[in-house]
Amino acid sequence: MHLVTSTKTLIQKLRDDGWETLLEEVTSFCKHQDIEIPDMDACFSSMGRSRRKTKLVTLKHHYRVDIFITIIDQQLQEINNRFNEQVIELLKLSTALDPRNSYKLFNVEDICLLVDKFYPEDFSEQEKIHLRFQLQHYELDVPNHLNLKNMSSTADLCQGLVETEKSTIYPLIDRLIRLILTLPVSTATTQRAFSAMKIVKTRLCNWMEDDYLANYLIVYIEKEIAERFPIDMIIDDFYSMKER
Repeated sequence: MHLVTSTKTLIQKLRDDGWETLLEEVTSFCKHQDIEIPDMDACFSSMGRSRRKTKLVTLKHHYRVDIFITIIDQQLQEINNRFNEQVIELLKLSTALDPRNSYKLFNVEDICLLVDKFYPEDFSEQEKIHLRFQLQHYELDVPNHLNLKNMSSTADLCQGLVETEKSTIYPLIDRLIRLILTLPVSTATTQRAFSAMKIVKTRLCNWMEDDYLANYLIVYIEKEIAERFPIDMIIDDFYSMKER
């Protein structure tokens, strides 16, 4: 997550200060390869448009604004959509329960903050108070346990807590770990839904009602499951429905 944050900063820096450097590199390459370099101060004319509607811009403006900055903005938008500030904070706080390196990242305050900000509906106020006490015992107990001190992933830790029956001693922590383990699944499902939306919701299907679209997407996304239902069973279900 720190690398994602620094990548955003570097891309933004490239957008703000990288044009001149890029232009110098391209110019040097063109000279070395005997490629003709266009006059950047010349007017740019877009093919296929009326001259009256064409804006009087230079080639330099076209390459810098319409291509260079536009492409970088698309990259930044995609990264921000996948890793907005809230998602980054969620994933950073989630690492507080990562058992690698002898539970080096374990932090009681970060775990409590994780519950308060991202799982308020999964824990009552009374449970949040008890969670802090459980974490204090957990910090002294689990990292020193013979079968739990060398865990390599959160999934292994979850399984280890069950096998050692520590999940019954620290039920709130066990619940939180299970919630964290669902993050990759929920994220992947969301990404699949948006990908399916681009395919299903075409210009011709733009007037599709929300309920019908949602049902259509479920069948499309879970096509492996939908294929298990025989056609005869679907026909029988429609036949048994109330006549319209």
